[in-house]
Amino acid sequence: MWSDPVADMLTRIRNAARIHKPRVAIPSSKLKVGIAEVLKSEGYVEGYDVVEDDKQGMLRIDLKYGPRGEDLIHEIKRASRSGCRRYSKVDELPRVLDGLGIAIVSTSSGVLSDRVCREKRVGGELLCTVY
Repeated sequence: MWSDPVADMLTRIRNAARIHKPRVAIPSSKLKVGIAEVLKSEGYVEGYDVVEDDKQGMLRIDLKYGPRGEDLIHEIKRASRSGCRRYSKVDELPRVLDGLGIAIVSTSSGVLSDRVCREKRVGGELLCTVY
């Protein structure tokens, strides 16, 4: 049992990207699938799929690299932690590297990137930042 499953997911992605693995497997949940969807829509991963089993299922994420094998995910950091939640209004959402990176936010409309949050004018819990 993990105390922070989202931090575990981000650590698995970070470690797999460092050793240039093509795919990483993570125990699945709705929140993790939402984060994977944002990473896919923003171009940080190739894709993902959920493999159902008799337990909670596995989320398989296909990592993406540049044309010469360079990393697309340079840093992925957890912002809100289980001991200290971090909430932001839409006007207070961070601009990661002046817009070159993204912030992933859990909102009432689902898990969204900071760009989509600004378009929809919604805030929420700041889950992580990626660049």
